[in-house]
Amino acid sequence: MPLLDPKTWQPVRLSGGESAVVEPATGESLATVDLAGPEDVSAAARSAAAAQSAWARTPHLVRAAVLRRAGDLFAEHAAELREWLVRESGSIPGKAEFELHVAAQECYEAAALASRPTGQVLPSDQPRLSYTRRVPAGVVGVIAPFNFPLILAIRSVAPALALGNAVLLKPDPRTAVCGGLSLAAVLAEAGLPEGLFHVLPGGADAGQALVAEPSVPLISFTGSTAAGRAVGEAAGHHLKRAHLELGGNSALVVLADADIETAVAQASWGSFFHQGQICMTTGRHLVHASLYEEYVERLAAKAESLAVGDPHREQVHLGPVIDRGQLARIHGLVESSTAHGAVLAAGGTHSELFYRPTVLAGVDDDTPAYAQEVFGPVAPVRPFGTLDEAAALASAGPYGLSLGIVTRDTALGLELADRIPAGIAHINDQTVNDEAVAPFGGVAASGSGARFGGEANLDAFTELRWTTVRREAPGHPF
Repeated sequence: MPLLDPKTWQPVRLSGGESAVVEPATGESLATVDLAGPEDVSAAARSAAAAQSAWARTPHLVRAAVLRRAGDLFAEHAAELREWLVRESGSIPGKAEFELHVAAQECYEAAALASRPTGQVLPSDQPRLSYTRRVPAGVVGVIAPFNFPLILAIRSVAPALALGNAVLLKPDPRTAVCGGLSLAAVLAEAGLPEGLFHVLPGGADAGQALVAEPSVPLISFTGSTAAGRAVGEAAGHHLKRAHLELGGNSALVVLADADIETAVAQASWGSFFHQGQICMTTGRHLVHASLYEEYVERLAAKAESLAVGDPHREQVHLGPVIDRGQLARIHGLVESSTAHGAVLAAGGTHSELFYRPTVLAGVDDDTPAYAQEVFGPVAPVRPFGTLDEAAALASAGPYGLSLGIVTRDTALGLELADRIPAGIAHINDQTVNDEAVAPFGGVAASGSGARFGGEANLDAFTELRWTTVRREAPGHPF
């Protein structure tokens, strides 16, 4: 029996009108969903707040069991969910399978959070018991993007629920099913009590209402830096916490001693996986001058060899970008870069929403596709001469998300990584990596310093309360 049924997947009608679920590879409408308006956010928040206190008092074993069962269900319904990820988000099947694997692991890790020690006993200069205790934040607002719609929602939803919170999720309306309604169906089948989880696909007005909602004290946002600034400003105005995981323009540094075949294999995956629509995508290739020309030639050849097409009906390496707006941004940055003087070594063309993997040589600080986050399958390559120059180039720019360094000398790689600000660093790997047990987040324009994953989720989704207990009330001077 299918997990997802368009007739029942939204049990409550939303007021923001209907939106087509579009397959970007074909333009076909797969279904329709209701969009949320601000009044729907308020109603969902009231329902969530009413259900949350009982859930917080529910024994941790019960909460953990729901999350473990949810993890199992991602495997049991893998074929159905994989098809939604492929058709709705333009994922190749391997990327969809990766999302399902990580989603299950996020649930299992979240289940383990429910039984973690919740505080510590403190020394006190008074005759009293003094201790800290982690308590649920309450109702958590989650705003998730289209590119990895399942992972980037579940990594906040699962730990928040496991720790005793209720959750309002606003998925991108372009991936409302695989990034929202599928989670609701899994959690309902796993036994999550009603009222604790609400899916509210919608536009900017729904997001603004969620950030402003008085009964939502915490926002977990993943998306562009521009949108994240707006969310952070609004959250600050409303005196609520906001965890912001934002954009990037991550560097892959290829040192002089690197094996060039290995480096190009890493580079191709880092720039072209999921059409480059990943915050960690390798957006800047910094290559030692002694390897630069061969690297460009080999990376261009690799780009030309990759198949681009409909991932649901063909065996391809790259699928479509999400929509025409994204296509226009990618192609516009490539065209403005070649007009600036960059050399188009491969790609730079498209058919419908299928953009060829693209390699740009001869870039500098002012080349648009090098200086900005493209969010597309574009690999700008730039040479460097010394380690000092490599460190300076990799550190330049507003972002600080992920870093990759390719070298035979791993100690040297670690030393170089210490000179480059980034929330994530990989020696002898490219920039795109994710595991449920690992902390995830960036610095500077890539995020607020908040982290998701592992122990970091305890800080993200709870408040730390100080409590004292006395046998007798103390005397005071007045």
